Amino acid sequence: MNIQFRENQEAVSPLTAKTAIADCDIHPARATRTELYPYLAKRWQHHLEVYGVHAYQGMMEGPPYPKAQPNASRRDAYPPEGGPQGSSLSFMQKQLLDPNNVQLGVLNPLNTGQGIRNHDLSAALCSAINDWQIDKWTSKDKRLKASIVVGNEDGLSAAAEIRERAGDKNFVQVLLLSRNVEPLGQRRYWPIYQAAEEAGLPVGVHAFGFGGNPITPSGWPSYYIEEMVGHSQCQQSALASLVLEGVFERFPKLKMVMIEAGFGWAPSLAWRLDKVWQRLRSEVPHVKRPPSEYIREQVWWTTQPMEDPERREDLFDVIKWIGWDRLLFATDYPHWDYDEPSRVLPAGVSEANREAFYLGNAKKLYGIG
Repeated sequence: MNIQFRENQEAVSPLTAKTAIADCDIHPARATRTELYPYLAKRWQHHLEVYGVHAYQGMMEGPPYPKAQPNASRRDAYPPEGGPQGSSLSFMQKQLLDPNNVQLGVLNPLNTGQGIRNHDLSAALCSAINDWQIDKWTSKDKRLKASIVVGNEDGLSAAAEIRERAGDKNFVQVLLLSRNVEPLGQRRYWPIYQAAEEAGLPVGVHAFGFGGNPITPSGWPSYYIEEMVGHSQCQQSALASLVLEGVFERFPKLKMVMIEAGFGWAPSLAWRLDKVWQRLRSEVPHVKRPPSEYIREQVWWTTQPMEDPERREDLFDVIKWIGWDRLLFATDYPHWDYDEPSRVLPAGVSEANREAFYLGNAKKLYGIG
């Protein structure tokens, strides 16, 4: 969200309608509950009808918090032909891709087979989601590329799904969520990182998830706004785990993309990790370099949300530490906190950095020519 920049028209980047962009966080949705059935074996269709889904998240079906808007989405994003927001390719083209000149759109489906206790069902649903992404989206519009959804709590089946899809040009990254049964650096997830590194695919870690744990370190909060702010805390824990468990040291070619949790907290987290690592490094001898070095070399960050400090110079300082070559633009379409491309960057950004931010970094990371 960029409210302050929107209010100050003179401080807005001079992005024009003709500027090509990459949108690195688009959420496609299923039009109907049974839309995945053509991609599921009869056994799993029967299982869903008779037994349903047994999720780690015990509170309710769907997101752990009711949203202010249905599906956490824009009210104007309902397709004219019916169905939930994000479920129509033709309407997505009309509302997002065409008017914003989106040259590359990365699909990140949510509410998939991730976070399900039955690991075989989880793997089947994730594979079905990946087939569905090809049939309904990427094969119909070459601007769209998919993320490989995997049954993340079963590292072996997740790795098998990645290897099955490796080399398929419909896919450009592997998709994980930040809330899992254990922190993302734990060894149960290592087969995922190994397979992704072998395939040359970045691993995107999107906010949310269904690990069954409270979304804050001190228990369940009262308000949705606490969940929104808590995304960054969860991503910080995930990133610290990845560094300190030695994932980046063990998989030096692995690329991680932190999605929809901001990035303003990255420098302070890295500084704190570096300071503590200097004193306690004997406990983690497998972490051979200061944590900040791994983070700056192997982590990319999407915008939406992007922090809005009072002084734009403060934002530039943070980005300078992260690196202009590490930021990826995202709208989060069709969700309610969607970022309008022309309103995201303040004035004062060089043409080279603006081009890299809106398009160049994403094309390079995802290997799009």
